[in-house]
Amino acid sequence: MSFIFSGASRNAKLRRPNPPVLDYVGYVLCGITAGASLVLFAHAAGSSVGMPLLALTV
Repeated sequence: MSFIFSGASRNAKLRRPNPPVLDYVGYVLCGITAGASLVLFAHAAGSSVGMPLLALTV
């Protein structure tokens, strides 16, 4: 993700548009991060009431 952010900030400083692939990869990474955080939040909330969402025991 740091590669995407550094490329986007460099392009903003140079006042040039981002390549489409940079935008797409950035959106995909943000979506994956948001989805994982929602799943982990739901698991934590479910575990606190005794109904875990995922079986994360080994």
